[in-house]
Amino acid sequence: MEKRFVYADNAATTQVSPRVLEAMLPFYKEEYGNPSSVYSIGRQAKEALDKARKQVADALGAQPGEIYFTGCGSESDNWALKGAAAQMKKKGKNHIITTVFEHHAILHTAQALEKQGFEVTYLPVDEYGLLTAKDVENALREDTGLVSIMYANNEIGTILPIPEIGALCRKKGILFHTDAVQAVGNVKIDVKAQNIDMLSLSAHKLHGPKGVGALYVRKGVVLPNFMDGGAQERGHRAGTENVAGIVGLGVAITDAVGNLEERTARERDLRDQLIHGILSAIPHSRLNGHPTQRLPSNANLSFEGVEGEALLLWLDMSGICASSGSACTSGSLDPSHVLLSIGLPHEIAHGSLRLTLGDTSTQEDVDYILATLPPIVEKLRAMSPVWEEIAAADARA
Repeated sequence: MEKRFVYADNAATTQVSPRVLEAMLPFYKEEYGNPSSVYSIGRQAKEALDKARKQVADALGAQPGEIYFTGCGSESDNWALKGAAAQMKKKGKNHIITTVFEHHAILHTAQALEKQGFEVTYLPVDEYGLLTAKDVENALREDTGLVSIMYANNEIGTILPIPEIGALCRKKGILFHTDAVQAVGNVKIDVKAQNIDMLSLSAHKLHGPKGVGALYVRKGVVLPNFMDGGAQERGHRAGTENVAGIVGLGVAITDAVGNLEERTARERDLRDQLIHGILSAIPHSRLNGHPTQRLPSNANLSFEGVEGEALLLWLDMSGICASSGSACTSGSLDPSHVLLSIGLPHEIAHGSLRLTLGDTSTQEDVDYILATLPPIVEKLRAMSPVWEEIAAADARA
């Protein structure tokens, strides 16, 4: 089969769409005014910000005044957790609940808060990466002030029961935050109906630009300023706004939710072909994450007797872009904390592959991956002493 280029790492980042780029360009050229200025091109920039804020709010079922623009999803996570911690401390609350398999933007922030005297409970997840609202309820204490549970896992794609957890937290009067960076644009979200108090998102996961994110903060929830020095973002985050990027986010999120059902149905079909094709063609392979309660584009698999890094290099030579574990920590030699959290032993966690499809993925892309991946795994296993032991055990069985 002729070599082709296949981008299958959309969970790491996505290509900026033509519509998004077209909407952004004027704000680098003709409409480059500072939105804090009173003259016409400044007012035009301010109008563009207001429009984008409404677009993000509409996509989430929120009000424009509840949307704050940030530099990325990680910043949004930091602001939500550190801001909520500062406020709950004033009320004598000292306990935070999250999970063991959150993105490091949550885990490292929680660890930083522990150094400040907060107590954090890291809830385990089951073999599919799931937990229940009852699990959260069992961990609640009198001094619990914040629960932060990701909407969908960035590595294995499992979707968590956010509406149920949100309802529990609202009933108990506890703030509830969700890192929805992977979920926005892939599942239907309504922050009011789902009782979400704070939600983080990032533009570059849904065909918007890098360097732009947003934080939804429910009206009535007061967070300390993230950055002082100016009146931007209603005085809470100083610094001249990235107008072009924010405009891009507005268009990207509008497009993503506008064709959500049709697009995700198509991606789900391609994903299922990919998963079933790989599992049937490669022995000693397994799917990681929930088989159905997962993001429509996510296929995360492990192959015994294979190193993930070597697998990525061989795939790259064949023109296929993928990742092994979290793209943000792919430089680490340690196995993914997410895969370890669902019970995978180190040697299997090391042999993981995450393939994430997107808007531009085609049937031909899936066919090419299915034709290319099995021979690569076979070659790598032929050089692996670990695979020799597995094959020998199979022969004895």
